[in-house]
Amino acid sequence: MKLFKTGIIAAAFALCAGAAVAQEGIDDPTRSYYDSFKGKRIAFLPVAMGIDLTEGWAAGLKEAFAPLGVTFDIRDPNFNTDAGAQALTALITEKPDVIVVHNPDVQSYARLLKKAEEAGIYVVQVNMRSAYSTDVFVGADYVAMGEQIGQRLLDKCSPANGGSGKVAITQGVLTAAASVYQMQGINNVLSQHPDMQIVSNQAADWDSTKARNITATVIQQHPDLCGVTGFWDVMDIGTAAAIKESGKDVYMLTQGGGSRLACDGLTDGSYSEVAVFFVPGQARDMATMIKHLLQQGQAPGSTRTTLFTPLTFLTKDNMTPASCWDMPEKG
Repeated sequence: MKLFKTGIIAAAFALCAGAAVAQEGIDDPTRSYYDSFKGKRIAFLPVAMGIDLTEGWAAGLKEAFAPLGVTFDIRDPNFNTDAGAQALTALITEKPDVIVVHNPDVQSYARLLKKAEEAGIYVVQVNMRSAYSTDVFVGADYVAMGEQIGQRLLDKCSPANGGSGKVAITQGVLTAAASVYQMQGINNVLSQHPDMQIVSNQAADWDSTKARNITATVIQQHPDLCGVTGFWDVMDIGTAAAIKESGKDVYMLTQGGGSRLACDGLTDGSYSEVAVFFVPGQARDMATMIKHLLQQGQAPGSTRTTLFTPLTFLTKDNMTPASCWDMPEKG
């Protein structure tokens, strides 16, 4: 009985001690997290600002890092690859902690990206990768995207499904990752179906006027064209305009980062379907990986991480008010 009473008294003391601690509070030791970002600097090198993809990524990164006191710089080459290479060279000399790169093609920056890592800079590539793999890549799996798009063209346009079998492809820049990897995926599917014909496969260089002219010519040459797939919804504003002007019933399948433009294009019938890699999600993934790198402190170039972005195929019937995002306001 005496032992039992002693136990009760000890428990009471423990409860009182715990209550005292809870009343005073305990500092969370993991808040050293914030120390990892003091004085850090991130530089963003897009292909160009002023477009939905790059504006969305920049806004997401700023939102993630501004509260942590991280400096965020943008170097805009405005679709000029030489200017981009010069900006990247300057950044290597300046030595920010992280460089986020949107590659114009698979080769132009490859040597410089390697040099950046060797200089002790973390390199994160977004959505269009280089032939040289860096610490992190966040973006679409373009081979898988191409395979899914190839299957959608097959579903909509194969003679077995009532179509003519004739489809056209409007690429961006032929040497861009979004083009070379995606074409591999499309060919993986359509090469297995000899009744499908790619009657045109041309590059519009991400330019809507070029896309419009290409599509208008193809429809004139092939009045029974069944489908067109383009490699960016902003560029494919021109593709859609040419289809509308022709008066033909051509299935328009495009792709992009899911900005409001995509949903508006589905609503007004400009696009039949949009393959969406969601830009806000990509920005969040990049921010998460950058936070991991800065906290772990591993040597740049010592690891390789790929985060492929989930892909959603939107139509007028399945989209919701939350399917697309609005461009960030300036200022």
